[in-house]
Amino acid sequence: MKSARLDAETLALRALAWIVGDPSMGPRLLALTGLDVPTLRTRAADPDVLGATLAFLEGHEASLLAAAEALDVRPQELVAARAALGA
Repeated sequence: MKSARLDAETLALRALAWIVGDPSMGPRLLALTGLDVPTLRTRAADPDVLGATLAFLEGHEASLLAAAEALDVRPQELVAARAALGA
């Protein structure tokens, strides 16, 4: 079970890196989650932030599909990762 959570955290971190690297998604994530850049930097590995990141993707199907394609995973894997994080 610990391995599944670690896998979920790793996938969420990959998704977060992809989001912040996108010029339109990064600012949107900050605006919708209420996070700011310093907080995001210090709490990037926090399961709550990772869960919020995946929930952000789930909230917009086009973003979820784009992230899944960019990360070479199925969209369901991103959804399952959010559930594994308890978000």
